[in-house]
Amino acid sequence: MRKIKYILIVLSGVLTLTSCDSGELELNNPNTLSPDTFFKTKDQVQSAVNASYANLQTRGLYGRNFSFAMDLMSQETLGNPQLEGNKKPFQDFSFNAGNDIIQYYWESCYIGISRANFVLDNEVKINALANSVLPQEQKNKFLAEAHFLRAYYYFLLVKRFGDIPIYKTGTIIGNARSPKAEVYALIEEDLVFASQNLLAKGVETAGRANKEAAFAYLGKVLLYQKKYDQALTALNNVTGFSLEDKGSFYNNFMAETEHGKESIFEIEFDEKNGTGDQWGSQGDSGGTGFEEATLRGQEYGNLSWFNVYPSDNLLDSYEVGDDRFGDTFYVPGSTYLKGTKVMVASNFTTSAGIRRAGWKKYQNYYDREDEALRSSINFKVMRYADVLLMKAECENQRDGGSQAAAIAYIKQIRDRANLTTNITATKEAVFTAIVHERKVEFAGEQSRFDDIIRWGIANTELQGTGFTAGKSELWPIPNRETSSNPNIKPSDNNPGY
Repeated sequence: MRKIKYILIVLSGVLTLTSCDSGELELNNPNTLSPDTFFKTKDQVQSAVNASYANLQTRGLYGRNFSFAMDLMSQETLGNPQLEGNKKPFQDFSFNAGNDIIQYYWESCYIGISRANFVLDNEVKINALANSVLPQEQKNKFLAEAHFLRAYYYFLLVKRFGDIPIYKTGTIIGNARSPKAEVYALIEEDLVFASQNLLAKGVETAGRANKEAAFAYLGKVLLYQKKYDQALTALNNVTGFSLEDKGSFYNNFMAETEHGKESIFEIEFDEKNGTGDQWGSQGDSGGTGFEEATLRGQEYGNLSWFNVYPSDNLLDSYEVGDDRFGDTFYVPGSTYLKGTKVMVASNFTTSAGIRRAGWKKYQNYYDREDEALRSSINFKVMRYADVLLMKAECENQRDGGSQAAAIAYIKQIRDRANLTTNITATKEAVFTAIVHERKVEFAGEQSRFDDIIRWGIANTELQGTGFTAGKSELWPIPNRETSSNPNIKPSDNNPGY
């Protein structure tokens, strides 16, 4: 499977750009590039667009810290005694504005936005290229990728921080916080443009944003704002996908089966393309070198560092006979290494005792005996199962919606899991079913915390964890931002911080 490969290019020392090794591109000598001569060729336009993708790979986001923060806050996973000190606060909600994980998250997103804005600021130059150099359809789709990525980063930010600064163009001046309603409006605007101009997945290079991903995220953004009718309209445009077959749920989490029929958008990793900046890619310096690996496998692996383990609450949420359990967790008796080895109780040993299970999703043990620090498994951040359950939620929650239609969407998910479906056709019963299915379908995929926050049930679901209603829903604006941005003072921070 072809993947995006990020290659370092420096433009006059002020902007780091990357290129795409997709079989269709040969870059000129990067040392000849300058601001005056840039955006003269298709290769240069594509390189500028690719720079925005690179920040998704940083340790501030999918390279390492994002999984920890989200899975610990949701209580899907809990920390073993050796879990590092900067990660433990996410389990008990004791983090503050000085936490470096929060800082790197903020910076990774805003640098990604800055890179997308660099492309969009040069829209006139891009459109001025002769169509013989770059056809108009490709100009539009490159601009649409920048809109999509800017929307994606803003969506990551608004969920964690609420009101945030908006930057629609490149600037060195820090802006004040804008209301989250304005942030969502910009995200919607970007995704509408993307949905109208991106290529369909079937013709786009694997790993690049596609039309269906734009519609799927537009639907999700609208759903988060409880605009159920509009969300359903957007989600109905996500066509041409199906669930992985019954018995093949794990295809969603292996390197060899990336970009399959259920996959809509993935965060790309390929260790063969270089990992030299794996430990140096934080937030402010991220996306500037080779970081084509994620540490998820090593960190979560019960045969490796085993820093976290699945919580009892999550394990007990699965029904007897749910096929997803065996594809989500390793337990004593599970096979690994191509079926040649069997997990035993001692494989789950920690200084605090033996755990019931370890994570299987996104682990390489199906093919390796040792995670060896690097993993090439992509993160499937939007798959068709999510679209089905979002459509079910829209039907259930909207005025005049159909509980029967919602149940039919849920049934597709449960059929694949080898479960029967017996849901009473009432709004309350269907909502309860959706809450359950999202919990077990997307375990360890950084979905649960956002779900329980937007549903308003976090205070109940997280009772006794340290979660404080009115505070813990959001992260604090990091200290480095409030100390360097004259338009955001420490006193402007989120409640409780």
